[in-house]
Amino acid sequence: MKSTQTRVGRRDFLKGVALCGAASFVPALVPASALGLDGTVSPSEKINLGAIGIGARGEGDLAIFMGRPDVRFRAICDIRRIRRETIRDRANKLYNDTECATYIDMHELLQREDIDAVLIATGDRWHTMASITAAKYGKDVYCEKPLSLTIQESRALADAVKRYGIVYQAGTQRRNIGNFMLAAEIAQSGKLGKLTEVHANTLWPATDQDWYPAEPEPAPDEVDWDRWLGPCPWRPYNSKYVAGDWRGKFDFHGGGILEWGSHTVDLCQWAAQKDDTAPVRYEPQFNDDGSIAGHIWAYYADGLKLVMRSDGWLGLGTCSARYVGEEGWVETGDSGRMAVSNDKLRGELKYFGMPGTDPTTHIAEFCECVKTRRNPKANAAVAAQSHIASHCAYIAWQLQRTIEFDPVKEEFNDADANRMRTRAMRAPYTL
Repeated sequence: MKSTQTRVGRRDFLKGVALCGAASFVPALVPASALGLDGTVSPSEKINLGAIGIGARGEGDLAIFMGRPDVRFRAICDIRRIRRETIRDRANKLYNDTECATYIDMHELLQREDIDAVLIATGDRWHTMASITAAKYGKDVYCEKPLSLTIQESRALADAVKRYGIVYQAGTQRRNIGNFMLAAEIAQSGKLGKLTEVHANTLWPATDQDWYPAEPEPAPDEVDWDRWLGPCPWRPYNSKYVAGDWRGKFDFHGGGILEWGSHTVDLCQWAAQKDDTAPVRYEPQFNDDGSIAGHIWAYYADGLKLVMRSDGWLGLGTCSARYVGEEGWVETGDSGRMAVSNDKLRGELKYFGMPGTDPTTHIAEFCECVKTRRNPKANAAVAAQSHIASHCAYIAWQLQRTIEFDPVKEEFNDADANRMRTRAMRAPYTL
């Protein structure tokens, strides 16, 4: 039985006890906090959480989870001993006990029947594999972005979440941030007129395939290098990778379009009500001297233009997005501030103090969905589509030519592009 069903069973049991006139013995044996009668959350209502791979971003997420009265953090899995012990000690101090368990192998954590959900905040190379594995064990998943490194991984993840019936929330928290929500609402309401363009703030697309020089490999209990690599091609150990300097390396990273596009292309798809599709044409842009630029123009089947660009923004914060219609535009970013094209739209604006980088409300929605089994805003199906769009754009940029894409068949009109929809996985890993 799924752990969420077990929680409901315990809740129903307590109600049944009360209805059967058991009040005569419950107050004497069960503290009020166990029944949630003193403003606390009863143990039967708590989400039992595990975590897999906790670095800087994961620490921020975990702090929010651990600060919630309806969450109990139970176990940490990480390939680094120092991280396992740091997170364990933090949890034990918070709960004033020694119950937080540590693991190197995520399967050992996921096998625990008392774990309801997991936070996955590994490096990008592990996001798909760890999420699918958790889904097979029936665990709900909150996973940091990008959720995939390829088109194939995006589709495999969405299919697995659907097949195993879990709740999945991608860490694209801006779908639950006020200014981004309002900008999307303005775009969808028709107040901009018919949408003609949506603009996503992205980074320079390139990655490299350089290797750092080999260093002595630590003991597996200190840093399990083989597990750190996971499905990626083998390369010699270097401490810089483990310290976070894996971004920009092709084997571990999807490039600058995916890095921010997993947020901002996602915002554009949401605002344009394109969550179930992706653009059909991708055009890399070139500088006057013929060199490749960092911009990609893409077009949906109905002609709507998606512009992925790194410059020309109004300074409203990182991960900005702009929605352009025949009668005006709106732009916003992580600062919480917004800008519009005319006075008629100015009356729609509000200032939101929560920065776009804060996942508090996003995590709150996930926790509510774990309890209600409702599909969250950044579910696997919609996140997969925005990631697929970002992967397509990076493929076009690497090939330095226009390519066309069928979002139903998930195929290109270009043989080279089709070969780039997936990557080989190191044995024994497979989707």
